[in-house]
Amino acid sequence: MVTSDFTPDEERLIEAEFEALLDDYLHSMHSQRIELITRAYHLAKQAHNGVRRLSGEPYIMHPLSVARIVVKEIGLGSTSICAALLHDVVEDTDYTVDDIRHQFGDKIASIVEGLTKLSGGVFADKAMKQAENVRKLVLTMSEDIRVMLVKLADRLHNMRTLAAQRPEKQRKIAAETQYIYAPMAHRLGLFPIKSELENLSFKYEYPEQYAEIEAKLRANKDTQMDSFESFAAPIRRKLTMMGYDFKLYARTKTVYSVYKKMVKKGIPFEQIYDLLAARIVFEPSSDFSEKDQCWMIYSAITEIYRPHPERIRDWISMPKANGYEALHVTVMGQNGQWIEVQIRTKRMHELAEHGLAAHWRYKTGENSGGELDKWLKEIKDVLANPDPDAIAFLDTFKLNLFAHEVFVFTPKGDIRTLAQGATVLDLAYQLHTELGEHCIGANVNRSARPLSYILQSGDQVEILTSKKQKPEPEWLEIAVTAKAKDNIKKYFKKTNGLIAALQRDETTQSRVAKIHIQGADKFGVLMNILNIICNEHKANLRELHVTSDNGMFVCNLELVVFKQKVVSQICMKLRAIPSINAVDVVAMN
Repeated sequence: MVTSDFTPDEERLIEAEFEALLDDYLHSMHSQRIELITRAYHLAKQAHNGVRRLSGEPYIMHPLSVARIVVKEIGLGSTSICAALLHDVVEDTDYTVDDIRHQFGDKIASIVEGLTKLSGGVFADKAMKQAENVRKLVLTMSEDIRVMLVKLADRLHNMRTLAAQRPEKQRKIAAETQYIYAPMAHRLGLFPIKSELENLSFKYEYPEQYAEIEAKLRANKDTQMDSFESFAAPIRRKLTMMGYDFKLYARTKTVYSVYKKMVKKGIPFEQIYDLLAARIVFEPSSDFSEKDQCWMIYSAITEIYRPHPERIRDWISMPKANGYEALHVTVMGQNGQWIEVQIRTKRMHELAEHGLAAHWRYKTGENSGGELDKWLKEIKDVLANPDPDAIAFLDTFKLNLFAHEVFVFTPKGDIRTLAQGATVLDLAYQLHTELGEHCIGANVNRSARPLSYILQSGDQVEILTSKKQKPEPEWLEIAVTAKAKDNIKKYFKKTNGLIAALQRDETTQSRVAKIHIQGADKFGVLMNILNIICNEHKANLRELHVTSDNGMFVCNLELVVFKQKVVSQICMKLRAIPSINAVDVVAMN
């Protein structure tokens, strides 16, 4: 028997958390394997006996909390719960992966081993090291997606308890979370986790702005809820008359989403009117399809309120790449303000809340995984490249991770989903590698377009080919998606005919620009700078140093870019920011 190094009160707290974990598990849809979870708990408790977190609480509370997130907020089962309980055992104690394998089998040991490999942070002092860390993370994820799902649960609990860390550590962890983990949660369809990670990251990166917006949201809460109840009442009556089993509730914008809108629109808090949205989740009947019933509810709502003709989003006919399905409509409420209403079935809601875990649960056949499976396959295809340039890999992965989607149609009416900004060449490679290699352009909406044409949602695209056509090095500048870029590189390596040209092109991708910026220290200016660099131009930010004094700021940064013209474009946009006085390129290596 192991003697506890914790107080009786702490022991009761630990046992209560474990009982809460079992209760969460017993209320899940998974087969019951209580004995396995209990064994994992006892091993973890023994391994972490006497160890405390910076907050002073027993360390075992962390893996217990991560396990609860895994089952309750992501919806995973006993294998992932055990891996969550054991995820720090190999890293922090004398136990080995073989010990875990001997006691719990290959699957749990494999996930624990993957999590151990990811125990360090993603951010590093050098761009190449940072890119390699991201590549390691993605490689581990591609082997078993549950590794990433447990890692997200681990990161979420660390963010929830970040107050115990030093301020500089808080900022580093928050920036890393905003940079890679929040977008990853979004890409995997875990919307509540993505929103919370973004919000907590903003709280620690910009505490003053966070506190200011949070206070204003809190002050407006009662008024907003009264307004919502008046708006919702006639919808509730109508849907009840129609015989639906449903829930209708309010969704309030997070502090971070409010901040993003303020910066994007250049407006103060007082001019943001869509702080509330409505969500309807209903149990569909067997008489009609889910899609038909969503449109019936849409029809009922628009009989009460006037819809905005340009703000209807049908994510049922064309689900997002991360599996999201819903029907969104924006209507004018009684006070003249626009309110978005999201309409979902319970199945769609489960997919939206639990992402990939729910996606697995609802799969009915080997090929029914949709865009998520395609995305994971694309990652594996890129990783299969024996020696990819780490920074080029980071660029393509970030683009595919952060990007919104566009939907285009083939001549037969099939829907294809691509990253926003994708070109005709990207679509050709998505359809088939040989189609990409011989592509000369496309008929888009019956008009001839070149390889570089950027596709828009709703385009009907017929790819045009020629047997004489072959890939050119310039195609690496045209292609946007990781799959297209990777196949172009593979072609050059396979043919050996243009390797030198390819290497010259790769060299231009790794140029380092040092930029000096100064101006007035206005609210949101740093966010504008980062948006131009990282989102609009997909440049890899290697270093960033900012100082502020007497209302003025100085920013020195280093970027890894494709070509010098990209630096010129970035500088031109930075100079257009009203509060910036000077932008100078001080070095280009």
